[in-house]
Amino acid sequence: MTAGTGADPDGAVLTRPVLDDGPDLWRLARDCGLDVNSPYAYTLWCRDFAGTSVIARDADGTPLGYVIGHLRPAEPATYFLWQVGVAERARGRRLARRMLDRIAERFADLGVTHLEATVTPDNAASRALFASFARDHGAEPVWTPLFEHRHFPAESGGHEPEDLVRIGPLRTAPDPS
Repeated sequence: MTAGTGADPDGAVLTRPVLDDGPDLWRLARDCGLDVNSPYAYTLWCRDFAGTSVIARDADGTPLGYVIGHLRPAEPATYFLWQVGVAERARGRRLARRMLDRIAERFADLGVTHLEATVTPDNAASRALFASFARDHGAEPVWTPLFEHRHFPAESGGHEPEDLVRIGPLRTAPDPS
């Protein structure tokens, strides 16, 4: 991070989202082809879960990506990553990984020891992201089936199954080697 600016080495500014970022998160989710929640949900997320989320912007303030997640109420030492979105123009620059690392910087203060997320079986990019994150944080990713077709309403158009990845216990900082 560049001292005093909040910018990462690529020039993206990584910050906690604020209420006004809700529409940008919604647009990024839509443009990234993610499951899009309501605009209300993203705005509420920016209010209630800003401390466990990140938005990335370029130097002129254009949103480049986000990570939203929360601490699991039943397991407060587990961070559940809800969504990662990176604008097409920012892909290939390891922005998703840098946003995850920024969240991990906050883990020690929050007492978090594990990260969880769900990923469809065919999402190779997300699987590689979590494998890299786990390796650099001294942990192994453990994959198990979690959500099946039957867990989603058929009238919604269905949904692919989602596997759970659980990573931990985490070291607080990536291995510098």
